[in-house]
Amino acid sequence: MVTATTALWDVAARVVDPEIPVLTIGDLGILRDVDVEEGRVVVTITPTYSGCPAMRRIEDDVRAAFARAGHERVEVRTVLSPAWSTDWITEEGRRKLEEFGIAPPGAEHEVLCPRCRADRPHLVARFGSTACKALMVCSSCGEPFDWFKEL
Repeated sequence: MVTATTALWDVAARVVDPEIPVLTIGDLGILRDVDVEEGRVVVTITPTYSGCPAMRRIEDDVRAAFARAGHERVEVRTVLSPAWSTDWITEEGRRKLEEFGIAPPGAEHEVLCPRCRADRPHLVARFGSTACKALMVCSSCGEPFDWFKEL
């Protein structure tokens, strides 16, 4: 049986991350809670890091998703504690990252090329296309790729 809270969670969990469009905020693990308080939906999210520029867009997208689902009274709360960790990325999210060509989080010495699966890529830049990713180059196939840094 699907409860009202479960259905609300599903609405929020399907919101796409604007920086990595193959992931949802549910996959990424930044969706912390969905509840109903005094007739409004309250969605709690945690940024991947405190200065994440995508948070305003995610808040807007959460409100839009609920508006499409018929819920106009929505509050989005951002909480910083506990701090987000790459451990919160779901297995499905890790699989999606790799399929998209981004090495999922792991210790730097454990990173595999998402294209050819070779190990020991070369770190080119500690910060890649976003602050939570680093730019790597495969030592085998020579392809550049992002690595979602472990936090």
